[in-house]
Amino acid sequence: MSSSDGGEKQRLRELIWQRIAADPEVRTAVPPAGRIPGFQQAEAAAQRLAQLDEWRAARALKTNPDTPQLPVRRLALEQGKRLYMAVPKLATERPFIALAAPPGVSAELLASSEGAQRHGVPTRVDELPPIDLIVCGTVAVNPDGVRIGKGAGYADLEYALLSELGLVTERTWIATTVHDVQVLEQELPETEHDFRVDFVVTPTRVIRCPRVARPRGLIWEQLDADKIAAIPELAARQSRRQL
Repeated sequence: MSSSDGGEKQRLRELIWQRIAADPEVRTAVPPAGRIPGFQQAEAAAQRLAQLDEWRAARALKTNPDTPQLPVRRLALEQGKRLYMAVPKLATERPFIALAAPPGVSAELLASSEGAQRHGVPTRVDELPPIDLIVCGTVAVNPDGVRIGKGAGYADLEYALLSELGLVTERTWIATTVHDVQVLEQELPETEHDFRVDFVVTPTRVIRCPRVARPRGLIWEQLDADKIAAIPELAARQSRRQL
């Protein structure tokens, strides 16, 4: 990624964060800056996503842990789907959490990041099933499906890891739920490791994006040593590559 691309992505993040913070009909109690921003009517976006045939057909889902997608996670649990959520920063040897509501634990609680950490089952990457649908968080997105996250790059790493194992393929659908103000009608910068979404779902509409070729697996030359060392799954895979 060039520095100009990185600078433009950050400029667009700041634009969206400021746009949300300035609108009392969009913002929530949690300031949007520096995160996947919460928005009012996140529940309506989740309900609209759940009307898609691709959602109905999906049996195994991977979602992000952010608050705006909590209604998505709750709906998936209520509908009996197999749901997996990444551990923050992929920082453990079991970097995913399998979610299934145990007796006495509501889908609402388990869908929260705190409830998932407390009641979910830590899971290795190679223990996951093939994923039918990914739901990711987004700061900005356009109708072509190009998305900009909050800048840490973990969603792309999760995708790459699952792609390496064939658990995410061209048959896997990718969706994001956002507020309408997060949809930008312009070209957005993207890099070799960025994936595009197939659906942009807002409280008012569904945008079906054109499908393009996706990145395949990890791009090792774009991973720095510190990030590899901080993620046990990456460190283990690098060791095996060097044998």
